[in-house]
Formats: sequence, C-alpha cells, structure tokens
Amino acid sequence: MHGKALDGDHAFAAEFRGQTLWILNFREIPMSFLGIDVGTSATKVLVLNANGTIAGTAESPHDLLTPKPGWTEQRPEQWWAASVKAARAALKKARVRADQVHAIGLSGQMHGSVFLDKNGKVLRPALLWNDQRTAEQCAKIERLAGGRSELIAMVSNPALTGFTAPKILWLREYEPKKFERCKHVLLPKDYIRYRLTHDYVSEVSDASGTLLLDVKNRTWHAKLLSRLQLDPDLLPALVESQHITGELSDEAAGELGLKAGIPVVGGAGDQAAGAVGTGVVLPGLVSASMGTSGVIFATSGQPQTDPFGRVHTMCHAIPDTWCVFGCMLSAGGSLQWLRNTLFASEMARAKRGWDPGTLYPQMIEEAQIASPGSENLLFLPYLTGERCPHADPHATAAFVGLTARHARRHLIRACLEGITFGMREQIQIFRELQIPISQVRASGGGARSEFWRQLQADMYNAPVVTINVHEGAALGAAILAAVGAGHFNSVPEAAKALIAIQTRSTPNKKLAAFYADYYKKYAALYPTLKPTFNV
Repeated sequence: MHGKALDGDHAFAAEFRGQTLWILNFREIPMSFLGIDVGTSATKVLVLNANGTIAGTAESPHDLLTPKPGWTEQRPEQWWAASVKAARAALKKARVRADQVHAIGLSGQMHGSVFLDKNGKVLRPALLWNDQRTAEQCAKIERLAGGRSELIAMVSNPALTGFTAPKILWLREYEPKKFERCKHVLLPKDYIRYRLTHDYVSEVSDASGTLLLDVKNRTWHAKLLSRLQLDPDLLPALVESQHITGELSDEAAGELGLKAGIPVVGGAGDQAAGAVGTGVVLPGLVSASMGTSGVIFATSGQPQTDPFGRVHTMCHAIPDTWCVFGCMLSAGGSLQWLRNTLFASEMARAKRGWDPGTLYPQMIEEAQIASPGSENLLFLPYLTGERCPHADPHATAAFVGLTARHARRHLIRACLEGITFGMREQIQIFRELQIPISQVRASGGGARSEFWRQLQADMYNAPVVTINVHEGAALGAAILAAVGAGHFNSVPEAAKALIAIQTRSTPNKKLAAFYADYYKKYAALYPTLKPTFNV
C-alpha cells in the first residue's frame, strides 16, 4: 500500500491491490482509529482520537475450553461476537460517530490455529498458544528440518508446542477428515480480519510465531513447507503491519455500527503490538512487562537469532525491523503466590469484599528493610516450570540459603530479586547477541513501585522508565491503524507524538556491581538443581 495527501488535503489516496482507496482527511472530519486486541481471556477494543487521547475502551470475555489435560481451545466465533460487543461499547463510551472512524487495526494472542473450510467456516475450536498436545509434532518438525540447529537457522526459532506449525501437523495426523476439508489456516486476529473484510491475510510479526516464516526475509519459508509436506495455499497472504489489507464489508459494518469501506490494516501479534503501544520501536529500546508472566522485548535493526533458541527472534511491526523477546512464566505470579502463602489470614478477608491487592505495597515496604541479597537468600521463580531461557516444563521453584536468621522481609525481598534476576537472564542473552540496550520501559506490576523500578535498574544496569500510557496491544493496533491511514508517516513518528516518559530510575553503581556478582550465584542454581526436577 502506498499513499499521499491530495492538493488541499481534502482526502488521502491509498493504493491497494491496484485500486485507489479514498479516505477523508482528518482535517475535514474529526478522525478516530479503532484497535481490536483478541486476548486469551477477553477481546479489548480501544478508540484512539487523532489528537492522541484514548477516547474509550471496552472488553468482552471469552470462554476457555480444556477438553483434556494440557489442551486449551477457544471458539473463533466467540472472538467475533466479543469483538462486535466490545467495539459497540467502546464507540458508545467514546461518543464517536461511525463516519469518524477512519481505520481499524488488529492485534491478538499469537500462535493460535484457526482451521477454515473452502467457504470460510470454522472446522473445529482453535488450538491456543498455551496448548501442550503437540510435543510429538515438534520433534517431527525438528527431524524433518534436519535438526534443531537447522530449524533455528531456517525460521529463527526452535519448535515449541505453542507454535502454529505443530498444530497443523496434529490436525493432519489426528483429525485427518477435518484436515482434508481445511483450506485456510489463520491466526486469531486474522480470523477477525476475515470477518471484517472477507480477506485471508496476515502480517509478518504474527506470522513469525507460526514456525513457518523465513523471519530474516519476511516471507513464508518454502523449503520448510515442502519438507513438512504442507500446501503453501493453506497460509494467508503476507503484508507489513501498517499496510491496508482490505475494507470493512457491508455485513461487518452493520454488526459493528460503522460505515462500510473503512480500511483495515495488517496489525500485529500481541507482543509486537504491545511494543508499539509502549513506544519500543527503535533499536536500543527494551520493554520489561510483568504480569503473571514476565516478558522482555527488544527492538533490533537486523534479525539477530540466538543459536540456542533461548529467546524468540521475530519480525517487528515496523518494516525492516526485528524484535527479540523472551518470557519467564512466573514473574508477578511468584509474588502473588508468596502473598497468598504468607498472608493467608489477611487473604481470607477477600471473601468479604476486601481488595487483597492492597497487600503488595506492604510487602514492598517490608522488602526494603532487608538488605540487598536478602542475607544470601536466593529464590528460583519456577513455580509453573519455565520457558525462557530454560524451556523446561519440569523446573520447580526453590528458596536456597534459608537459615534461622531469615524473616518474612527476607523472603519477600528474595522473591522480588529472584523475579528480577529471571528478567535479567533474558537481558543477558540480548547483550550476548550484541543487541543495544539504552533504556528499559517498565510496565505491569514491576512498574508500580519506585523500589522495584530501582531494583530493575540496578539489576539490568540500564535506565528504567515508565510512560504515560498503559493500554498495550490494543493501543498498538490503533496506532498501526493511524499510520496505515496516513495520519502519521511512520510508527516511530506516531510513538514520539503519543508516548512520553513519566519516571526515570538510573542504576546505582555500587548496587549494580553487587547484583552483577550476586547474579552469578542465581545463574548457577538452574543447572545445579535440574537433576532434582521431575523426580
């Protein structure tokens, strides 16, 4: 897609598939952009005004299906119903008219597999990113690729059960009749695109998580598809994230309460869209997001692949830009577990309407009383196994170095330090790959406390900042829509205009040196304790 403003700035002309789309210019009609993010628990819709304000948000939940242990599925039709409901609610809150929405951007949970027949009908519930049924297929993919190292060289990532390719092979092997009827495989957000525009299209950031993309060249990997005996026609056309992929159909416009013909842009997978929404769009910028899990995400000007597959390398939502990221499974989840364990009597009050979240500030205050290093107490945060940098579902958590001297304050501080060391492990890999780190943008639970922000700055040995927006992937999708509609010339330009730094924590040289040395003890724990896991 290519576009330019016409004389007088009365309209925006966008070239798409040889046809010219005409978009009324924002100077004539107040412009808004819609971001739709298909999450695991809910679909969130955000309305972004042209002046950078978030005019309204809404979300609608999904049901999670678990037909067998380790299996997770959802019904794509429910994603669409949730998108319609949330979009109508967000537009109502924003008080935005149908003719004010000038483009739609999409984001969503990565890796999920939506199987469609020749008429675009869903064949079965989608297999999700956290579905664990495909270990057998992952081993087969590595064997057919010529080994794990060869596979990483081809698609920049190892075969993991969450990725899309092993799910396709699973369908072929265990539900062959449905596979015979399958003519299209889409990712979750791209199913919403299909419902919006009737087009089978994806974009390179989300496609990177299928294990079928040549990440370095940003195109489907023909050689791997051939080795897996998969028809390339199963896969959608590919574009860059900001490019227009189609127009809102009459049918979808009627359901959403919008005007037909609104451009729909490529969008991005949730990790890349979240990075856009936090302004992590230039080399040197890194995000550290702590929810239940913890994700470290770095932007790179070139594809830099970890030969050991400890972190993921994928296309960013910006042309000629890549990203490297990793996910530890129990970041904030570890602190939540410790809260529930140490404060059991207080937690009982939650049943009477008391907010247990108020305990976190108390825990942080207690942690500050303990000295750095918690008097040689270390916490290994593998409560639910681990993903990055150790892809080990059998890994378990541990307090190491516990003595009679240790009190509750030491347990809390050791937990915070262990979580942050887990995030630092990924940053350590980035530095090994020579990915520049000039600034870390913190979000989630790790960003709410000044003490924890400073702890991160000291452990990462890099400045840690917070920013003025907290809407993540839905905002990133809306920003991509604004770029695709021509309101901004590029994603970095949009991020600079919309996102501002609020707080800054710089490393304390003495503590940074202390934690650099203490980290060596933490890093030695996993290989030492690994033989005791799953015994």
